[in-house]
Amino acid sequence: MSQASAPIRSTSHESSAPNVRKGRSPNVLGLIGTFFTLVMAAIWVFPLYWAVVTSLKRENDVLISPPDFFPNPLTFDAYISVLRQSLILRWYWNSVLTALVITFLVIVLCMICAYAISQLEFPGKTFLYWLFLAGFMIPAQALIVPLFILMNDLSAINTYQGIILPQLMLPITIIIYKQFFDAVPRELRDSAMIDGASEWRILFGIYLPINWGITWALSIITFIGAWNNFLWPFIVTTSEPMMTIPVGITQVTDQFGVQYARTMAVAVLAGLPVAVVYLIFQRRVTEGIMATAGLKG
Repeated sequence: MSQASAPIRSTSHESSAPNVRKGRSPNVLGLIGTFFTLVMAAIWVFPLYWAVVTSLKRENDVLISPPDFFPNPLTFDAYISVLRQSLILRWYWNSVLTALVITFLVIVLCMICAYAISQLEFPGKTFLYWLFLAGFMIPAQALIVPLFILMNDLSAINTYQGIILPQLMLPITIIIYKQFFDAVPRELRDSAMIDGASEWRILFGIYLPINWGITWALSIITFIGAWNNFLWPFIVTTSEPMMTIPVGITQVTDQFGVQYARTMAVAVLAGLPVAVVYLIFQRRVTEGIMATAGLKG
């Protein structure tokens, strides 16, 4: 007697058990955060947009009510007038020269000082470091009067020396460099000294290449700060040929008062190099801001 094996059929149909995907609930906090981020971005961007729009208007159309949010008609008269009737090219030269010199001297001098405090042993080392920390805590505005008196005694008013020298005092750069130099393995310096390398060669041959990233970041941050500095160049320069771009903006006036379109044209031209530098070195700028805040990348 043989038993026939019948195929076993499933009593349940596959279609009767569909896979139902549960929809994700919307992230309310994320949506709220995104909304407020967009609002804050619009608030931040609008003044820049308005400056550009104003610079592209005719002077008579700037103060009309209600205002036009688009230049109508579009004109470059403000830029042409500024380039022809002001010393903006000379202000550009002054800003580029002083910003580059300040950046170079600050990076080199602060790097050398930080290396000495981090790696060398000498009397008063700890006191010197605490002195730099104290200098970092003093507001720069508190030093305006003594610095002006010192520059006047040195006959440095209305000179490049008077603009540059007081801006070389950046204790924060020394502190940041020291933190990064402390993180370099001590064995590298000991091996180099055994091979007969001098301190200068160790600094520029070992420590500088290891910390190229922070050097670039600090250089860009220092350059932008020197370019945008208004208070000290405004105090130490009284003649138009020696003014920098931020100070020169205040000189775009005529017998009828402030010319808003021309002023905005100068402001746009003044901010253009910094904007280009930021777009090119955006990652480096971010690293510099993080380092300035005391974070190590």
